[in-house]
Amino acid sequence: MNDCILFVDGENFLHKIREVLKNKNLNKNKFNLAQIDLNQLLTNPLKNLKVNRKIFYVSRLHFHSESKEKSFELLKFQRSLRNTLTSQGFEFVFSGNVRAQKVGAKVIFREKGVDVQIAVDMVALSCDKKMTTAILCSSDSDLQPAVKESRARGVDIVYLGFENSPNKGLSYTTNRTILIRNSEVIEVFNK
Repeated sequence: MNDCILFVDGENFLHKIREVLKNKNLNKNKFNLAQIDLNQLLTNPLKNLKVNRKIFYVSRLHFHSESKEKSFELLKFQRSLRNTLTSQGFEFVFSGNVRAQKVGAKVIFREKGVDVQIAVDMVALSCDKKMTTAILCSSDSDLQPAVKESRARGVDIVYLGFENSPNKGLSYTTNRTILIRNSEVIEVFNK
């Protein structure tokens, strides 16, 4: 049995990291997010939890002919991130898709489906009694029904958020909240 499982909404997580770097006026281009030491970042916030399984969810990228350079850049980043995280003991799960959408003259990339996969996995593992604690690292309020269902099945749910913008809905819905401090993010990138 996997007692304690960490569920990370990858794009949401990376967005929060970028926000912290931006809010601290640090050049996000100076840091290679694909090389993040996620284990180091989570050591202090999760010090009282023994995590048995770590899952990082991302959407599958697709090449877009009108944005070749950006498509290649995103695909390269995702491959590098996958290699980094799998070497740190994370499962790298593709779920949903990133689609390019033309808005006027600009091509915008949007992710869909990760939150649904996280919700399905959380509820399935709860129903099958394959976890006692779930750590949810996402700021997506759409996950609240899955949190409620898992809690109803006796699973302790920990919301792992960020100090600079915690999700109040998830804080209220989960058993407890742990926030990653901005200083912890900066420390990891300064090493």
